[in-house]
Order: sequence, then C-alpha cells, then structure tokens
Amino acid sequence: MNRIDQVFKEKNDILNVYFTAGFPQLDDTLRIARSLEDAGVNMLEIGMPFSDPVADGLTIQESSQVALKNGMTLETLFDQLANLRKEVTIPVLLMGYLNPVIQFGIERFCERCAEVGVDGVIIPDLPLHEYLNSYAAKFKSCGLHNIFLISPNTSDERIRMIDETSGGFIYVVSSSSITGAKPGIQDGQIEYYTRIQAMELNTPQLIGFGISDSETFRAACTYSQGAIIGSAFIKQLKEDAGERAIQEFIKKIKG
Repeated sequence: MNRIDQVFKEKNDILNVYFTAGFPQLDDTLRIARSLEDAGVNMLEIGMPFSDPVADGLTIQESSQVALKNGMTLETLFDQLANLRKEVTIPVLLMGYLNPVIQFGIERFCERCAEVGVDGVIIPDLPLHEYLNSYAAKFKSCGLHNIFLISPNTSDERIRMIDETSGGFIYVVSSSSITGAKPGIQDGQIEYYTRIQAMELNTPQLIGFGISDSETFRAACTYSQGAIIGSAFIKQLKEDAGERAIQEFIKKIKG
C-alpha cells in the first residue's frame, strides 16, 4: 500500500508540511525532512524550486530563488534523496511545476521518484486531461499518486472528475489566491469547506494555502482529514532552521 493511503487509513488531523528543497542551505533537505518526522509531522511535501512559481506567494518565491542560487536542481534533489528511506518513514511528496519536470523527462522523473521512495507528486499546472491521456499509466506503474488541486472556483463537475481519478488525497486550496500565511479563517471559507464536505467525496482531502498556526490548522481539520502548512514553516526556516526550532514550531501548530 502507498504510504499516503496508509496514513489516511490510520490517522486523523493529518499535518503535512511543505518546505523548499535546498533552502536555507543546499544540503538541508534530508536533515529538515528527518527533523519534521521526529517532531510528529505525518507527511512531507518537498518543493522543487522553480524560477517562475506562479501559484506561490512571496515567501515561497524567495525560498525558491535562494535554493536555485544555492545550486538546487532536480538531479541534485534526487541525489540528496538517495538515502531518504534510511532516514524517513512517513510519506513524502514532491511539489513543483511542469516545466522543470518536462525538461528532466517525465518518465525519468517518475522512475527516479520510485527509486528514492517518493509516494506522490503535486504539479499544479499539469492539466487533468493531459495527465490522464499521457502520463497516468507511468505514474501508476511507478506507484506514484498524482495530487490534484481544487479551489472555491472549481465546479462541482470538475471536483467529481478529480475525485474519480485521484489517488492519495485532494488538495483543497483554501481561497482563490496564491500561497501565504494568513491570520484566522477568511470570509467565505467555511461555506466552501461545508460545500466540499456535503459532496461526500471518496478521496480524502487536505486543506492548504493560508494555514499558519494552531487556530487555522484546527479549523481545517474540522472540515477535512488535515491540513498543509508551507509559507509559515518557510518563515521559520529563514529565522531558525535548527532541530529544536523545528520541534517548537510543530508543537505550537499541533497544540
């Protein structure tokens, strides 16, 4: 069984944490992953830095720029993850944009993910029809879940289609905006979350974008199986990327 499926089978209030590979230092990737698991995180989302991250806010954009200046590439990332499964047991996803993956070679990308023990991939700008027509078979053969995003503007018809074709979980984008930590629950979000709940989807959901503290994490868990924190953790890494600081950050989120 895919590790992502196993977590959803066994856990509630799942905490998935995003961080950018190669930030703040090039060789920090595996150390941060290990520290997050030790702190009690249930799932990891490792960002593949890209020069034009259109869905990301300033915090993650800046971390990508630093990582690229540090020398992070997909080839380097896979080299760093060669010993991933000797260090980390929880599910690991890679998140990034289609252009670098195409340049790397999608089939080769999937094969390298399988080799190092990556469980899933989030590529926000990969169209659903293109995935189904061209890549789904390869992802499946490599044991990879491809995670799709929905937002308040996504139609019920498309949500149903994503539910039918998804594995792992559906990424519920909390608002029609770019990533970034936001205080509290924003207007209209509860209505949106309730709408998704009422659809009784077969695929589990995690809520992301704007999850930044214990309050927003707990609110997200009320309406889904858990939440994803990104920008708030990147800010923590910028301030202090030490193991104790990571432990304290996660402790505050989980309450």
